[in-house]
Amino acid sequence: MTQVYLDNAATTALRPEVVERMTKVLNENYGNASSTHSFGRSSKALLEQCRKSIASYFNVSASEIVFTSGGTEADNLALRSAVRDLGVTEIITSKIEHHAVLHTAEQLQKEYGITITYVNLEKDGSINKSHLESLLTNSNKKQLVSLMHVNNEIGNVLDLERVAQLVKSNNALFHSDMVQSVGHFKVDLKEIPVDFMAASAHKFHGPKGVGFCFIRKESGLKPLIFGGEQERGYRAGTESTHNIVGMDEALKIAYTNLKEEKAYISELKAYFIQEIKTHLPNSSFNGCCGHSENSTYTLVNVCLPIAPSKAPMLQFQLDLKGIACSRGSACQSGSSQQSHVLTEVLDEDKLKQPSVRFSFSKFNTKAELDYVVNVLKEFVNS
Repeated sequence: MTQVYLDNAATTALRPEVVERMTKVLNENYGNASSTHSFGRSSKALLEQCRKSIASYFNVSASEIVFTSGGTEADNLALRSAVRDLGVTEIITSKIEHHAVLHTAEQLQKEYGITITYVNLEKDGSINKSHLESLLTNSNKKQLVSLMHVNNEIGNVLDLERVAQLVKSNNALFHSDMVQSVGHFKVDLKEIPVDFMAASAHKFHGPKGVGFCFIRKESGLKPLIFGGEQERGYRAGTESTHNIVGMDEALKIAYTNLKEEKAYISELKAYFIQEIKTHLPNSSFNGCCGHSENSTYTLVNVCLPIAPSKAPMLQFQLDLKGIACSRGSACQSGSSQQSHVLTEVLDEDKLKQPSVRFSFSKFNTKAELDYVVNVLKEFVNS
């Protein structure tokens, strides 16, 4: 059976070079990085080399990179400590953030009685910057703004620099979930005043179960997990050396080949959009993903012209044909509920039709996309 993997926004395949480097570390550098003997020192040296390397891609200090189990933990670390330790009493966010942010904010509201304020969205899901500015200027509360750089479902790209400057000028803190952008976009955190950011290795062809949190120097953030003094006291627990090394290797390859791979994947996306328009002309593209402006080059979210009665069978049919994709984020794909993102950006009629997210990588081909379009056309016209 033909198999096509177009769910790279959920997770990506490990690059062969990453597997090779991780295997070497698993075999040779198995010492605990907190141990003082030679085996431990060897692992510790690797960790610090990776920390310095990762920090260099964002133009920040190595001491500002804290290794975590992934993006969700990094989001929790930033948001929970900001409320618990930095005196934040209002979180400004949007209703189309990842649940790692939305559910954390909701829990903090229950625990600490903070205010959650949602910034208005434009029709395409973009942030209404005028409304954000009014929320920042018309409050006397200690505020933290949490807005993702690239939306994981519809691909909208936040004007990170403009928003960060706006937040900074109003003396608020800024957190950004960059899980979908790290490894795919270059971000200079020395120039852009982001206080906290989250990243996850498995979104850029690295291993699962590892990520990092950027914490601006002297922010006052305190640990979420207590125990040992690992990660400069920010995150207790023995570091997963092989995973961290794999993440470093994946990020190094991603940024070394960024120009070439971005051009290739962008071409795939443009080709796929054109083929959908040609063969399924009544389709529409959700958010900004139907064009290159204000959208990531890595995914499209398409609303297909399928009757509501047939819609429940679409995902099953695609899977039957060996096509991996998603109707929303992988974190909620097993749920019967509609995507919270699409609920905010689509009207009632469009919500009755199935929307599917296809996300691309350098390992995809035009031949695979032709196959997917043919399967979709066959299903729509049957």
